[in-house]
Amino acid sequence: MDLFSTSQNDLRFNLKRDIVFFDIESTGLNVMKDRIVQIALIKHFADGSEPRELELLINPGVPISSEALAVHGITAEKVKNQPTFREKAKEIHDFIGDANLAGYNSDRFDVPMLVEEFDRCGIDLDIENRISIDVQKIFYKMEPRTLRAAMKHYCNETLEDAHDALADVRATVEVLKGQIKMYQDVDYEDGDGFITKAPIKNDMDAIYEFTRDNRIVDFTNRLKRNAEDEIIFNFGKYMNQRVKDVIKKDRNYYHWIMQKDFSSQVKKIVKGIMDEVIAESQNQL
Repeated sequence: MDLFSTSQNDLRFNLKRDIVFFDIESTGLNVMKDRIVQIALIKHFADGSEPRELELLINPGVPISSEALAVHGITAEKVKNQPTFREKAKEIHDFIGDANLAGYNSDRFDVPMLVEEFDRCGIDLDIENRISIDVQKIFYKMEPRTLRAAMKHYCNETLEDAHDALADVRATVEVLKGQIKMYQDVDYEDGDGFITKAPIKNDMDAIYEFTRDNRIVDFTNRLKRNAEDEIIFNFGKYMNQRVKDVIKKDRNYYHWIMQKDFSSQVKKIVKGIMDEVIAESQNQL
C-alpha cells in the first residue's frame, strides 16, 4: 500500500495562513556549527491550493560526521557537486515566504539550524512573527514515542526510508492529520490535574497554543521567562537573573555574548534588551 494513500488524506488543514512542513538532514547535531546536507519542504496553502514540495541536496562545505552519516546515509560524494546553501538560500526563503512553520522535533533542531544557515547568508528568517508547530510535542504529550511509532499509531502504516528528509516530512504531515482526527474530542489532563478541553483541533493557532512552552524565549533555550514574564538567563554565572539587570551592571557580559558562539536569535534578543537599557538611560538625562 502507498504510504500516503491513507484515510488522513481526506482531511484538509483549516489554515488562516500558509504553513510549511520541513525536515533537515545535517552534518551533525550542533545547530550553530553544523550545516544542512538535505532539506525538504511541503507547503500547504490557506486558500486550499494543492500543496507544493521542494527537496534539495546541499553541499555543506564541511565534513559530515560519522554519527550523522550513520543516520541519514548522505555521503560527501553524494553532495560534493550539489549547490551550497548560500546558492539556494533565496529559493528556500521565497518558498517559505511568510508561512508558518511545522516539523517533527523542529523547535529544538530544524528551526534553529535553518535560522543560523539563513543568518550566514545575511537573511533574517522572521521567527517572532510566525508560529512554529512541533508535531513531536503533541506526540510526546499524548503518546510519547518515535516518528516511526507515530506513523504506525496514527496512520496504521509503516514508515519506510526513515531519516530521508522527504520521507520524514511527508510522514510528519500524515501524523499531524492523524493526531487531529484522533484527538479532536479528547481532553488533556496535565501533571497537576488541570484539564484542557479538546486542545487538538484543525486549527494551527490552537495547536500552537497547546504545544508551546511560554517559558521558552529562544530555540536554543539559553533564555527563558520567569513567573513575572521577564526574560532571564538560563545558563552561566547569571543563571535565573533578569537579562536587563545583568546588562545594566555588567556591560562586558553583553559584549561577551555578542562575540561568543551563541545563536543569532539569542544575540538579537539580548541586543534588543540592550537597546531598551540605553534608551531608558538616555530618557533619564
